[in-house]
Amino acid sequence: MLFPKKPKYKKMYRKDSCKKEFRVNRLVCADFGVKSLCSSRLTAKQLESARKTMAKKMKRMGRILLRVFPDIPITRKPAEVRMGKGKGSLDHWCSNVNSGRILFEFQGVSRALAQEAAKTGSRKLPMKTKFVALEKKWE
Repeated sequence: MLFPKKPKYKKMYRKDSCKKEFRVNRLVCADFGVKSLCSSRLTAKQLESARKTMAKKMKRMGRILLRVFPDIPITRKPAEVRMGKGKGSLDHWCSNVNSGRILFEFQGVSRALAQEAAKTGSRKLPMKTKFVALEKKWE
């Protein structure tokens, strides 16, 4: 499971994600990738299960690069507890994903295999995604 080694703060204020991504919206290391089409929160479990299914579909060939990391702690109070008494304890880690962000990149596989892996992996995610490929400029 993914989580930060040594966070500065154990509990954080809530950050909303409902913007467009302008930084991490292009492929950098690989030729194919998965891009988010809407804003959402991704938990560490969702990321890990998507990565595992994609690796299984690719038959452990090539490489999958994660471009998001769950670094936001989410707290939760136990069931049937009265109001007050402070903030709840740490429940899980997640990451805010804005629309247009690259989530995964694929290296060392064919386009057809990368497309199949992206399709199976995106079923594990709580958002709409799109398969993207690097445009090669022929000059």
